[in-house]
Amino acid sequence: MVKKKVVVALGHSALGVTLPEQMSAVKVAAQSISDLVEQGYQVVISHSNGPQVGMIHRAMNEFGKLHGNYTNAPMSVCSAMSQGYIGYDLQNAIHEELLRRGIFKTVVTVITQVAVDPYDDAFFQPTKTIGRILTEEEAEQEKKKGNHVVPVEGGFQRIIAAPEPKEIVEIDAIRSLVDAGHIVIACGGGGIPVLRQDTHLKGASAVIEKDLTSSLLADCLDADDLMILSGIEYLTLHEGCANEEILKQISVQEAKEYVANKSFPKETTGAKLAASITFVENHENRRAIITELTKALDGIEGKIGTIITNN
Repeated sequence: MVKKKVVVALGHSALGVTLPEQMSAVKVAAQSISDLVEQGYQVVISHSNGPQVGMIHRAMNEFGKLHGNYTNAPMSVCSAMSQGYIGYDLQNAIHEELLRRGIFKTVVTVITQVAVDPYDDAFFQPTKTIGRILTEEEAEQEKKKGNHVVPVEGGFQRIIAAPEPKEIVEIDAIRSLVDAGHIVIACGGGGIPVLRQDTHLKGASAVIEKDLTSSLLADCLDADDLMILSGIEYLTLHEGCANEEILKQISVQEAKEYVANKSFPKETTGAKLAASITFVENHENRRAIITELTKALDGIEGKIGTIITNN
């Protein structure tokens, strides 16, 4: 009998930063994912891409700067490139680990577009810095193109929007692959942000919070569990203080209060908690689990991690 369907969202610790780090890191992630597959769980994987997409964006734009016949690479293209090479490393590492255990399953990466609302407030209040440090002259050129820049140490840097995900364009293909028993890697880095313009999907100058897209992916696939794997075993209130409190099992209502009270940093653990709330509250029997990368099996079995449920 097929066990539960789980969407596993891999954080930065599963991928490293540089190419050599990524090659090593994905082997650890593959072991954790293979633990779930070996126990019969249906697994769908999403992942972060922050350092990787920044590296690609910087490299492509530096190349364009040095070679006049080449244009700068749009953010949407950089996101697609990051999905491709991260997926390549991940699927090969998982495939190899499964074969080592005598498990024969296809692992496939889907280059995934995620539609966003062109009127999302995030486009008017961008928050994500990206790319190399710019001179004042280069910053002015970016402004003339309609791009946003902010002063940072050493110069200026581009800042882009982080809109909410609304629709996973390739969801039917992802669902078909999952239903056929394949292990699917999708929505990497929150997906390639696109705007619907009649029949055209226009790449948006933005990045999407990957945990929010992972939540949407899990909802669209009607997964039983959303598992967010990072560098922490539990969410902890007042960490390092005398009143430190480890959160082992909390309700959606309690989680909402923590978000409202800004108990966790919005850009990191707060985002994980917000994504968990969105997924869990849409169905009575769903769970979200936040735990450390190597503890996936223990987490899904309720032995470790912060577990968010409706009750």
